[in-house]
Amino acid sequence: MSGQSHTRSVRLALVAVPVLFLAITSLQTRIDAQTRTIAQQKEELLLRSGPLLKKLSLGYDSLLADIYWTRSVQYYGTRIGSPGERFELLWPLLDITTTLDPKLMIAYRFGAIFLSEPAPTGADRPDLAVELVKRGVAAIPDDWRMESDLGFLYYWHLKDYPQASATYLDASKKPDAPLWLKIVAAQVAAKGDSFSTSRAIWTELFDTAQDPSVKKNAFQHLQALQAQQDFLELDKYAGDYRERYGRYPETVKELYESGFLSGIARDPAGIPYIFGPDGKAQLDPNSPVIIEKPLARSPR
Repeated sequence: MSGQSHTRSVRLALVAVPVLFLAITSLQTRIDAQTRTIAQQKEELLLRSGPLLKKLSLGYDSLLADIYWTRSVQYYGTRIGSPGERFELLWPLLDITTTLDPKLMIAYRFGAIFLSEPAPTGADRPDLAVELVKRGVAAIPDDWRMESDLGFLYYWHLKDYPQASATYLDASKKPDAPLWLKIVAAQVAAKGDSFSTSRAIWTELFDTAQDPSVKKNAFQHLQALQAQQDFLELDKYAGDYRERYGRYPETVKELYESGFLSGIARDPAGIPYIFGPDGKAQLDPNSPVIIEKPLARSPR
């Protein structure tokens, strides 16, 4: 670099950096004011473009990101619980923060909470929270916590159980990921009635777990899944039996003797299933099989 070019760069820095920090100071002053209208609040972000700020920062990216993250927290904290608050500037602040410093994990993790919580404790925008955390996953791909946070958003806020299960499973494959992520993935898959996914995860846990308690837990869940799949099939046969005989079967033996089954249907512990008065298949009270959260089944 020539001496003249170096001089121009220094002059640019001497002009741009003070202007930039003056803009941020003005932003802070405006955010702290409590009597503005929504229209006035929209003027708080004097520089809304993260990429532009990154160019103007001249190497101060991380410092500016910390400042914008601090403003994000202050903006959220001074408005939480206020009736009618919409947190309209929260996403722009977080967008700028994570553009300036894509590795600032705290901004993704806590920013997602601020965005996803329902009013008046948050912006009630789980869609933006998902977008923010996806950005974090892309920027910090080897950290299991980002994928775990994304799985929680799908599960808790969006009720998208298949996607939540798949995300938790992806998180479990990251370096140093805890074993419980696979367990959660399997449980969420079962909640979403994805038998095959849940069974595959629990089977892998049973086959690979070294901890006896984890192995036992996986085995119990596999038994429960098998029983619940059997329930669905037996419920169908019980309905067919009623159409033919005008009543529900009282035992699986009746289904067998009537030709609906090729044998006596037994649970994973080897004990025959029974039927309730509504024609729903059930475990025998003496069965050791445990079903913690039975699946919803269509009423008769």
